[in-house]
Amino acid sequence: MRWFLDAEEPDPGGYYERESEAQEQDHVQPWWRVMCLTGVDYFSTLGYQPGIAALAAGALSPIATLVLVLITLFGALPMYRRVAAESPHGDGSLSMLERLLSYWPSKILVLCLLGFVATGFVITITLSAADASAHLIENPYLKSALSGHQVGVTLTLLVLLAGIFLKGFKEAIGIAVVLVVAYLGLSAVVLVRGIVEIGNHPTAFGDWVDAMTAAHSAPFGIVGAALLVFPALALGLSGFETGVVVMPLVKGDPSDTAEAPLGRIRNARKLLTTAALIMSVLLIGSSLVTTLLIPHQQFEPGGQANGRALAYLAHELLGEGFGTVYDASTIGILWFAGASAMAGLLNIVPRYLPRYGMAPDWARSTRPLVLVLSFIAAVVTLAFSANVDEQAGAYATGVLALMTSAAIAVFLTELRRGHRGAAGFFAVVSAIFVYTITVTIVERPEGLVIALVFIALIVVISVWSRIVRSTELRVQRVVYDDGAKAILDDAALGPQPLRFIANKINAGDREEYRAKSLDVRMHNHLNARQGAIFLEVEISDASDFATTVHVTSAVVGGHYILRATGPSVPNVLAAVLLDVRDRVSKPPHIYFEWSEKAPGQNVLRFLLAGEGDIPPLTHEIIRRAEPDPARRPQVHVGG
Repeated sequence: MRWFLDAEEPDPGGYYERESEAQEQDHVQPWWRVMCLTGVDYFSTLGYQPGIAALAAGALSPIATLVLVLITLFGALPMYRRVAAESPHGDGSLSMLERLLSYWPSKILVLCLLGFVATGFVITITLSAADASAHLIENPYLKSALSGHQVGVTLTLLVLLAGIFLKGFKEAIGIAVVLVVAYLGLSAVVLVRGIVEIGNHPTAFGDWVDAMTAAHSAPFGIVGAALLVFPALALGLSGFETGVVVMPLVKGDPSDTAEAPLGRIRNARKLLTTAALIMSVLLIGSSLVTTLLIPHQQFEPGGQANGRALAYLAHELLGEGFGTVYDASTIGILWFAGASAMAGLLNIVPRYLPRYGMAPDWARSTRPLVLVLSFIAAVVTLAFSANVDEQAGAYATGVLALMTSAAIAVFLTELRRGHRGAAGFFAVVSAIFVYTITVTIVERPEGLVIALVFIALIVVISVWSRIVRSTELRVQRVVYDDGAKAILDDAALGPQPLRFIANKINAGDREEYRAKSLDVRMHNHLNARQGAIFLEVEISDASDFATTVHVTSAVVGGHYILRATGPSVPNVLAAVLLDVRDRVSKPPHIYFEWSEKAPGQNVLRFLLAGEGDIPPLTHEIIRRAEPDPARRPQVHVGG
């Protein structure tokens, strides 16, 4: 059980970092190697993208793919180059939207977007595994043994993927480099051989043009039809979000700082640009040769090119031996694309949900999450019967939701900074992605349904977890200014334990503190010889969960006051008391008055606003944090 729940192990997908973390890292790699890690997701779409494009656009597939490439190079690429500059520590585009909003609207937006993230990544796992199994089954040496077992083969690949993560996902970049280099090299051989074959059949190009013009006689009609089918091809845009998530792995310059890793940003932009250029050439080439050389009926469900167009050409043009080698490379990169998506989920879930208090504590551990995510992937595989075409719409929905949110985040960021030209450009990009995801959802609503299911699960689990974890001591550390340290040091010199009076500041004048002191002393039997320090809490953001508490000091009318800032009054009070306990020899005492509000109202005030019935909540947090009663700060309530 300790092995299973070990949250101290380096997270296999935990590539993100905080700005305060040191830049001296032993795991950074040259940008081109990290590009291969991103590429197992991005480049692997060549395994099924040409077939999906042929089914959606028919003879227009190369033109529709050209539209996809133009949007990739002149829309998605500039957008994510901007995201790389804004979130160089692996936060991705979600953190940009999180920073644009605050309090509960920020958390709710992120929770909803996490539903689409889960959709995109889970479908990446299941779709890639399903396509890998299709390549296995269609291989002439395995077809007789595996035919009709698509679901079983896919589930087996998912189990193997889960087994790798349960054991520990190491040296991912080295594996990715081998797979990407082998796959791109073999794909280039297939494309060159396909172009040669087109040259050997002079009528092939003319027949393709005739097929397009037969349905759309005018050039504008061809372009318009290609634009209309673009949403069906949008899954060819996957990989950009992964590229910014793995940025902490990219080696920067020796002069990089935590606040300004300029070398890392520059190299990450090289990564994104190079990957987009390579993929653009491969997309256009693969779409052209598969459309011109493969009969359309072979792309249909049950056809030999369905979900494996380039592999079909590898067998047809270069023989069964080369085709089998190509199948092996395709299966490897498709399967490892699932590993990339799994690593992304293992990175994102622990980063956001536990920090919001919206996931159980075991969500910080990799292995339990692997089992949960693998179970979800198995359910999705069974629901879609491991069919690549049926999952394409859900995959596109998840990918487009991420890219749409990134486009809007970049647009709003530029607009807030007064960069009107850039804001106008990214407004157009945002409009394109909004249109694309709208059409995708209307035509293939299963992606939205899956995303809504994930969102509902995340919200239910988040609310439950927030309630269950509400009495955890969730303050990471307490930081005092010089005045606060001096007050505590002076008070600790006496023989009596430190005593605090909890106060909610109103006027903040001498009369308020004099009246509060008299009232508390009368109801708590605190005599005049026993000195006390006022302790006040200002709520910063009640929607936060884990945070650092900053304590300042003041003196009003001879009364010493400590003022702490944090997301929840009881948690901040408990954290300060426990921290003071560790600084002095005796546990401190704190004095309260009872709340006059109804219990139900106090519960809601505590969960939503960080206030409520403070005394019992403070006592419960201290009780849970300190198992030894003799070392617990003492809570007194009177009135």
